Amino acid sequence: MTIPTLEPPPATYPFPQRQTLTYAVDWRVFTAAMATFQIEQQGTTQKITATADTVGAVTMLFPVADRFLSSFDTKTGCSGGFSKQTLEGRRKISSDLSFNYPQGKQTLVERNLVKGTTKEQTASIPPCVTDSLSAIFYVGSHPLVVGQDFRFPLADSMRTVTVTMKVEAKEEVKTPAGVFQTVRVQPTADEGVVKNRGRIWIWYTDDARHIPVQVRASLFWGTITARLQSYETK
Repeated sequence: MTIPTLEPPPATYPFPQRQTLTYAVDWRVFTAAMATFQIEQQGTTQKITATADTVGAVTMLFPVADRFLSSFDTKTGCSGGFSKQTLEGRRKISSDLSFNYPQGKQTLVERNLVKGTTKEQTASIPPCVTDSLSAIFYVGSHPLVVGQDFRFPLADSMRTVTVTMKVEAKEEVKTPAGVFQTVRVQPTADEGVVKNRGRIWIWYTDDARHIPVQVRASLFWGTITARLQSYETK
């Protein structure tokens, strides 16, 4: 299947200068983690920092403290790179994914902080891709019209996969931050992280901002739901 071209964000979309989104992540009947997105615009670059930390009893059973960083060009949509540091139980991994568009190459440097080992991989990429963190906000920059799907290339585990965003329906969603009129979107892919994480839905506010107020992932071991707890925009 031909990899689609990454369409640039519409010039009329109002990217926030600075925004903080905090989510309560629920598993079954209790809150298992807290997640935060911090978005900051630096010129034509949208920088995104995300954290995810377990809370309560889950921390004693299986502590998680993950940190993510990505950026993308607000004019083209092209990702500037994706970094993550994962602390999950006894596993501590740091990875940095960089893109060299002129050379058509992506490079992943992964460090095992427990074993002290490092490995590097390279692979080809199209002239412009998004990444799994930037994609959430890249999608929000586009018109979300029920029944009108769109596709884009996503750099994922040293491959480039085609993600289809299915704009399914309008719904009213209640979160700790309030009640929102939303558009429900389901990302799908034939391979990669989107497929491997089961079925995923994102609810964006049905207005010009398209703030992601709820995310749900239906996995083989259960369903987790992230609901917006608070948001601050400057």
